[in-house]
Parts: sequence; structure tokens; C-alpha cells
Amino acid sequence: MSVRGINHITIVVRDMARTVRLFVDALDAVEVYRSAEKEYSKYPEVFLRLGDAWLVVMQDPDVQRLQSYDHVALSVDADRIDEIRERLRNAGAGVVPSRPRIAAEGASIYFYDFDNHLFELHAGDLGERLRHYSTGK
Repeated sequence: MSVRGINHITIVVRDMARTVRLFVDALDAVEVYRSAEKEYSKYPEVFLRLGDAWLVVMQDPDVQRLQSYDHVALSVDADRIDEIRERLRNAGAGVVPSRPRIAAEGASIYFYDFDNHLFELHAGDLGERLRHYSTGK
């Protein structure tokens, strides 16, 4: 197959420093690059590592984004769901109720960042979901 996986995710935000703090403080992201005065891209940028994921946060003070259900889902351990939810709330993220779920889907936390990007922190995987769906229950 030509596509092996997601390479990176880029979000454009009004206040890069504030958004970076959210991911570092609440989700233990590690900053691995900051463009500073060198701009190789369209906007100033910070690269974050979230587990195996590479998140690029770019700054455009004029960006406007409406809330939608389009989202990025990141994997988390089920036993850390409550702790992570509290850390997100303490960091000022807009934690929202999860959609109705069946237990086989795994737990999730949904949150909006400060620019209306929706993220899901999910404690299940595709194999588990497909096994459950195949039973027809």
C-alpha cells in the first residue's frame, strides 16, 4: 500500500504559545522544534510529540474556525481517562460530553482547543471495535 499512516497533523491557531502550553501541560506533549525567527513554512510553527504523533501548531492571529465534529483522535490508556480529563479542564480546554457509547468502543474524552479544533482522546482501537461490530450486538 502506498500510504503507511498519518505523517503529521497541523493546526493553525491564533495564539501558538497558549495552545502549545495546553498540549504540554495537559497531555505531556514534548516540544521538539520552534521556528523562532526562521520561518520555513507559511506561519511560525512549533512541532510537538504526542506519543508517536507529530503535531504541528502554526500561528495566524487572524484565523477563525467554527466548531464542527471533524476531529483528530489520539490513543490514551483507559486507566488515565479521569486524570487526563481533569488536566484538560485545569488547562482551560473546552471538554465536552462524549457521544453515547457502548462499552466495547472504549472510553473517550472530547475537547476543543482555544480555536475550535476538536480532539478525541480514545482508549480503544480499531480491532476491538470491528470485533464488537461483527457480533451484531
